[in-house]
Amino acid sequence: MRFGLFYEHQLPRPWKEDSEQKLLSDALEQVELADRVGIDCVWEVEHHFLEEYSHSSAPEVFLAAASQRTKNIRLGHGIVQLPPGFNHPARIAERIATLDLVSGGRVEFGTGESSSQAELGGFGVDRESKRDQWDEAIDAIARMLVEQPFAGYDGRWISMPPRSVLPRPLQKPHPPLWVACSRRETILLAARKGIGALTFAFIEPEQAKEWVDEYYSLIASEECVAAGFAVNPNFAVVLPMMCHRDEQTAIDRGIDGAHFFGYSLAHYYVFGEHRPGVTNVWEEFLARRADFGFTREIITANEGRLGVKILEQGFGSLRGAIGTPAQITDLIERYRDAGVDQVIFVSQAGSNKHEHICESIELFGKKVLPKFVDGREELEAAKRERLAEACERALSRRAPVRRSDPSYVIKPTGKPTSAQVIAAAHRASLDGTDGRPRGIKQLLAKRVREAGETAFAAFVRGRNDAQLERTLGSKPGMRMIFKGMERAFVPEKSNNFSGDIQYQLAGPNGDRNWIIRIRDGQAVAEPGVAADPAVTFRTTVPMFARMASGEVHPAKAMMEGDLEIEGDYEVATRLGEMFGRESLV
Repeated sequence: MRFGLFYEHQLPRPWKEDSEQKLLSDALEQVELADRVGIDCVWEVEHHFLEEYSHSSAPEVFLAAASQRTKNIRLGHGIVQLPPGFNHPARIAERIATLDLVSGGRVEFGTGESSSQAELGGFGVDRESKRDQWDEAIDAIARMLVEQPFAGYDGRWISMPPRSVLPRPLQKPHPPLWVACSRRETILLAARKGIGALTFAFIEPEQAKEWVDEYYSLIASEECVAAGFAVNPNFAVVLPMMCHRDEQTAIDRGIDGAHFFGYSLAHYYVFGEHRPGVTNVWEEFLARRADFGFTREIITANEGRLGVKILEQGFGSLRGAIGTPAQITDLIERYRDAGVDQVIFVSQAGSNKHEHICESIELFGKKVLPKFVDGREELEAAKRERLAEACERALSRRAPVRRSDPSYVIKPTGKPTSAQVIAAAHRASLDGTDGRPRGIKQLLAKRVREAGETAFAAFVRGRNDAQLERTLGSKPGMRMIFKGMERAFVPEKSNNFSGDIQYQLAGPNGDRNWIIRIRDGQAVAEPGVAADPAVTFRTTVPMFARMASGEVHPAKAMMEGDLEIEGDYEVATRLGEMFGRESLV
C-alpha cells in the first residue's frame, strides 16, 4: 500500500489580500512534512475558474516548487487537462519532462478532460467530443516524450508537423500514466489503456474490490492496448482524512472540510448556478448543507468502523478517513485487502486549519503508515512479475515509436506550418475515427438532430408546468421524447447492457409509463410497464421534460425530491453515455 496527499487548493470566502499566497505557502509546508514522514506522493489538480472549490490552475508551478523542498515524495499531476483547448499537447510534454528533470525523476503523469461547464465553456471545449480529444492527446503526448524527434501528428483534434519536443524526461520511456476516474466505465477504460486509475468515486472498500478485480482482469486480457510506451497497472482511491487520537476532535477538525469538498464539487458539477465573482459558495454551503445530505449532526464519535459515506435520505455525507489512528488503520487494511494500491488523502479542504492538517499528517506518519511499509517492496515486485507478460502483450498491441521523415526540413523563410488545433468548422466535417469527410447526408442528419435538441430545450425553458403537462404529456409528446431517446442510443457505450429501463411519469391526468428495452445493441421505446426493469425512474412530466432538455440535472432533481430512482444505480449512472448526453434521461 502506498499513500498520497491530494490538493485542490480550496479557499472558501471571505478572502484577504494574502489568502492565496498563504494557501500555497501552507500547502508547501504540508508537502515538506509529508515527505519527511514517508508519504509516497503529492497529487495536485488542474482546475480553472472554480472559485472557492479549487484555486489550482497551474499545478506544474506548485509541483516544481515542491520538488525543490522535498527529497523522496513523488509529484503527481492529478490531473492535467488534455483536450487541446485547455493545453496544447506539446506544451504538456515540455512541462512534464522539465518537472521530471528538476525533481530527479519523480513525476506521475495523471490525465483527464474535465466536465464542469465553467471550464469547458471557458476554453471552448466541446463536451460531446472531449473524451475523444483526451484519447488523441494522450497518444500524441506519449509520442512526443519518446520519439526523437517527434514525427508529427495529423489527427482530428491535433495537427502538428515534425519537431524536436524538448527536453526529454528523466524516467524512461516516460513518467507513469494515470487517468482520473469517477465512474466504473472510466476505470475500465484505464485498464484497457494500461494506465493507472485515479478514482474519485469515494467508494467503500467492499465496493472497491469489485472494481479492482475488473480492472486487473482487463489489464491481463487481450483488450488491453497500452496508451503509452509503458504500462502502469495501479489502482488508487481518494478519501477525506483528518487523524487525531480523540475521534470527536478528528471530526470537529475535519468533517466540515470533507463536507464542503463534496458540496462545492456538486455546486460546480451538478446543481449550482454560479455568478462569477458574486456567488459565495461557503455561505451557501452553511445555509443549505443539510438539504443535500451534508448534515453536520449525523457524524458522531462512536469508536466504530469508518464508512466512506454516511447515508441520510439516500444522499452521501462524506466521512472517509476522519478518525483515530486505529480507525484509519482498519479502513486502510480493508482497502489493501480489496487490492487497492494507493490511498490518497484530502486534508486541505474547506476551512480546515493548517496546524490541524500538519498534526494529522505527523500522527498518521507515526501511528498508521509504519504498519503498511514492511514487505511492500516484495509484494510490489511480485505483482510486477505476475503482470509482466500481460504488460508486454499490451505494449505489443500498441502502434510503435515512429521515425521522423529525414527529408522534412524547416526553412527559415518558408511559410510556417504551425502546431494547431483543427478549427471547429473543419472538425464538424470529419469522421470521428479516420478523419475522412462525412457524407453530406450524415452531416445534415447531425445538424438536424442538434437543431432539434436546441429547439426542444428552448421550448421547455419557455413553458410552465401546466403548459409542459398539456403539450409534452400528451401521447404525441411522450412519443416524440422517447422515440428521440431510442434514436439517440449509442450501442458502443452500453457495455453490453441488456434490460429494461422504466419511466413512471406522474401528472394530473394520470401516470404515463414508458419502457426503453435494450437488447442486442438496440434500444426500442414503447408505452407500458416492464415486468422486471433494471432501473425505474419516477418523476413528473414537467420535471422529466426539464431533465431531458438539460435545464435541470437529474442529480439536482433527486436531491430536491423531484426524482426517485429504484434499481441498479450503476446502470442509472451509465444512461447518459448510452444515450449520448450528460443527463440520465
